[in-house]
Amino acid sequence: MNYPLITTMSILFGVSALTYASEAPRDTTKLRDLVVTAPLKSDPELIPLNVTQVSEADIDKSSESSLLPVLVNKVPGLFVTERGFAGHGVSGGSAGTVNIRGVGQGNKVLFMIDGQPQWAGVFGHSLADTYVANGVERVEVVKGPSSLLYGSNAMGGSINLITKTQHQDGLTGRARAMFGSFNTQKFALSSGYKKDRFSATLSGQLDRSNGNRAGSAFWLANEFIQLKYAASNHWSLAGMLDMTQSHANNPGTTQSPLENMWTDIFRGTGGIYVKNQYRKADGGVQAYINWGRHLVDDGNAPGTTPQDYLFHSTDYNMGFTLYESLYLWKENTISAGIDFQHWGGHVWNTNKEDPSLISAEAKHLVNEVAGYVMMQQGFWEDFLSINAGVRIQHGSTYGNIWVPQAGFIVKPSATSHIKASFGKGFRSPNIRELYLYPPANPDLKPEYMYNYEVSWRQYLINSRLMLGASLYYIDGKNMIQTIRVDGRPRNVNTGRFHNKGFEIEAGYSILSNLSAGGSWSYLHTDSDNLYSPKNKLNLEVNYSPGNFAFTLEDMTIWSLNNGNPTGETQNYSLLNLRAAYTFESKVPVTLSVKVDNIFNKHYEIIYGCPMPGTTIMGGVEFKF
Repeated sequence: MNYPLITTMSILFGVSALTYASEAPRDTTKLRDLVVTAPLKSDPELIPLNVTQVSEADIDKSSESSLLPVLVNKVPGLFVTERGFAGHGVSGGSAGTVNIRGVGQGNKVLFMIDGQPQWAGVFGHSLADTYVANGVERVEVVKGPSSLLYGSNAMGGSINLITKTQHQDGLTGRARAMFGSFNTQKFALSSGYKKDRFSATLSGQLDRSNGNRAGSAFWLANEFIQLKYAASNHWSLAGMLDMTQSHANNPGTTQSPLENMWTDIFRGTGGIYVKNQYRKADGGVQAYINWGRHLVDDGNAPGTTPQDYLFHSTDYNMGFTLYESLYLWKENTISAGIDFQHWGGHVWNTNKEDPSLISAEAKHLVNEVAGYVMMQQGFWEDFLSINAGVRIQHGSTYGNIWVPQAGFIVKPSATSHIKASFGKGFRSPNIRELYLYPPANPDLKPEYMYNYEVSWRQYLINSRLMLGASLYYIDGKNMIQTIRVDGRPRNVNTGRFHNKGFEIEAGYSILSNLSAGGSWSYLHTDSDNLYSPKNKLNLEVNYSPGNFAFTLEDMTIWSLNNGNPTGETQNYSLLNLRAAYTFESKVPVTLSVKVDNIFNKHYEIIYGCPMPGTTIMGGVEFKF
């Protein structure tokens, strides 16, 4: 099979991001080190919502090439659907839906790369196979509505993939190869260069697997490049390009198997930004484009005639954001910005025997423009910080929507904080819901929810022990559902839901080379909520004696509604082990092995899609 490596250039115009003032460092150009960093709309540690950061060390230690399994293990309250060992796919029977606190179905959690929104412009869903570890430095997960900053699709939360920056002078790099169960092979190569004010990073990734079920073979290739330049102590600029190509086969479910069901995907994202930093102000402008091309064969049941057509779609999501933050008096930040998005696409079918025969063709586009303003005021040397903001967004399909948010942070000491917040999140209807196929309704309005939350975090024993807890209540309204109107299916704004729950976290650095941590998430919902477990427990122990490194992980799930028509829920516990040894030399070499599902548990996250039993992967990594 050929693995396409496609080079695409995009010229973009635009604007992005907003920051808060505090004693903690903002995500801006470090003037002393002349390091240009990614544009972010806020310092995640300073907003009143609950934030989890997944570090580069966590990503590397996992040995995963996809980011989603890492997030499931590291982020309380977050869960991702899976259908097998390799790939999430798109179209019917696909996986990769991310739920945060029971909210996520229908693309209610926004994925971003350096603040650039990532979702398909026609169907409005995220593309799970494109969220790879390649080129990613860390991940910031905001649990709760992020629509004040990011608008639509951040209704239940946001996940921002922050790309790597070369910090070390000169040339560095790493290469990794892994092999394991189901003839799985994973290769990754990355390199970075820095000289004076200029830095560059370049990386590539290639995965392939036969999958744990017959007919579930998968492959993926990803390429990433980023260039950054600190033009002066006050101005910096950067550009990036990220591309993914994949092919996934889908054997259907055990109850309804399929033959010849496959998807070919190409996704690309690119962006440029210019940032400024002065003593009393900082901000910038960012422009981006995210585009895709998809080809799908819907397959056929065994023994039946294959479909005579192929489904095609192309889409785009482009825009710009302009922002500036002012620090006019002590402990105060005033931030404001303007966002513009233009998204849409083209769908059609072609006859397999005669591709010139086109049917079911449609083209649509949507424009959205928004402005937001936010202020944070600290009192008594930031013992208390009050934050409030509002966004007004206009969509060409739904008119105006207001998004308020308010909260406060109390810091009783340097090692503890309490956060409380109220916020609104929304998701505007996508093109499929508005215009495509029989249930379509062009008069749909945005879905929205109100989120109420309080959280606490405390560090003890010289910050070796961390304790945290959060309590939330979510009121969802105007959910888009398909009902029958005059005997025909039609999308309408009629659904509601109420979610409430809590999350408890703890971490303890027992010795310099021994640490342990865990979290427990509880969710209660009054809706028929798929793929959001009632209870999720994560435990982890890390031990690194000498050149060895060991990680033991356990994830236990109770009461997961996986779509079983009988209503029976799934309960399972997975124990995973990671082990590595590093040979110290001029070019360090690390040998690693990981064993997942050690006790060979049988379970289904999506009904009818058995997950693999015990799997083993081994690999080698070189650093230079």
